Amino acid sequence: MGVFCTAAFVYIGSDTWLLASLLFIGGNVGFAGANIFYESLLPHIATKGDIDQVSTRGYALGYVGGGILLTLNVLWILKPAWFGMPDTGFALRASFFSVALWWTLFPIPLFRRVSEPRALKEKRPGLNPVKQGFSQLASTFRQIRRYKQLLIFLIAFWIYNDGIGTIIKMATAYGSEIGIGMTHLITALIITQFVGIPFTFLFGSLARWFGAKRSIYLALAVYTGICIAGYFMTSAIHFYILAFLVGMVQGGGQALSRSLYGSMVPKHMAAEFFGFYSTSSKFAGIAGPLLFAVLSHLTGQSRLSIIALIIFFVVGAVLLMRVDVKEGVRAAREAEAMAEG
Repeated sequence: MGVFCTAAFVYIGSDTWLLASLLFIGGNVGFAGANIFYESLLPHIATKGDIDQVSTRGYALGYVGGGILLTLNVLWILKPAWFGMPDTGFALRASFFSVALWWTLFPIPLFRRVSEPRALKEKRPGLNPVKQGFSQLASTFRQIRRYKQLLIFLIAFWIYNDGIGTIIKMATAYGSEIGIGMTHLITALIITQFVGIPFTFLFGSLARWFGAKRSIYLALAVYTGICIAGYFMTSAIHFYILAFLVGMVQGGGQALSRSLYGSMVPKHMAAEFFGFYSTSSKFAGIAGPLLFAVLSHLTGQSRLSIIALIIFFVVGAVLLMRVDVKEGVRAAREAEAMAEG
């Protein structure tokens, strides 16, 4: 779905906003859906003690691939003649097609080489897939409630990840509002991609030395500083600095959140638990943009909206402190032993 919708962007024109909207929604659904199953493989392929390193390497290499293609696409659009392209419109279409091709090729090693556990439940034909999906989400939540530490972590993640997601979503809008040009905004995005590569690897090492929880605290502290600095931002150079800071912690914080969750998930329930992890975080991710929009509307600017996001990182960190990871891992292993027995 994601590949098809992305490739179909070659048909977009100035008067096809409805088609563009539908393709954008379809592409995001495909991406999010594929990630559920990708992430659910994490507890199965990680060996004992290296789940944090596997997760952070996955994020870091994602930055490599995304950064290379993004940079190439930006060059195509800014300088189409360098690449034998007739104009910017052609370069835009070629960029979308290249993303679809990239997306088609790179999963092949995973499909061919990575084994997956057998399905535990038989297919149930004839049922409405949408109704069955929401029913499964409710059932999974009832299962998760049996794992106290996992549930506390999940609530903490919903809150602080909402702050992270709001920064990612609203950064370019905020930059545009204070007069930063599109070229600077795109450059900042590229900076974030490439800075994320070494620092995400570094977070994997930090998790080995200090643990995943403490490393996530560090990421949340930096995000808090980003919000404070964002309030005083006035120029493109400030935006570049904040993009660098975001790149330092974005991949590492999210990768370690994923691995910490994965370590407390029973392996035989990984797919449905990660499905809930992904879906629930998107529902929970409404509060941050809503707060941002309301404050921006009331004050006529976004500066207070940026600094208000601190509350998500503080509350999320406080809840994270209450998570007993060892107890959560023990409960997951006990559930696995019962399932095997």
